Amino acid sequence: MSVPQEIGFSFADVMCWDGPERMELINGIPVMMSAPSGVHQYISTALSGELYYFLKGKRCTVYSAPYNVRLFEQKDDLPENVDTVVEPDISVICDPNKQDKMGCKGAPDMIVEILSPSSRMHDRMLKFRLYQCAGVREYWMADPERETVEVFLLNSEGIFILDGEYKKGDCIKVNVLQGCTIDLKDVFPS
Repeated sequence: MSVPQEIGFSFADVMCWDGPERMELINGIPVMMSAPSGVHQYISTALSGELYYFLKGKRCTVYSAPYNVRLFEQKDDLPENVDTVVEPDISVICDPNKQDKMGCKGAPDMIVEILSPSSRMHDRMLKFRLYQCAGVREYWMADPERETVEVFLLNSEGIFILDGEYKKGDCIKVNVLQGCTIDLKDVFPS
């Protein structure tokens, strides 16, 4: 499949695209995504697994990419009216009304992005602002190179505030999930 050359695409268009390419849609513009590395997948699997076992039998659910998140979709929006669709590496959703057969409509409670050379600036700048504007309550950026996780929490003014930067061996409290902590010694490969 060739990359669409025009702008102004919607989620309705995304649902019709086929092919092995992974793309996100930001304000109607398709953004190609590269395949994740082995280290990226290791970290994603480790974090998703920890969250899955903590959430088993609870109201919240965890999803790994590829999983469509329509950050700004409102209750009655049609797919042709949705122009932003992202694929966070990990999404935690605590409101079952936000989930449908096509993914998540609205902001997840928590998002984790695993930085890679091709996505580092995209995740730190563009997605940071998108997640903040959408009202994601907790945003983690895992950096495989530095073996760190930065945790940002949304304050009452709707601004992300750095809660802390954690390194391999630290335990991180998941703020949106009462009683959940993740030990980073199990997350980064040895």
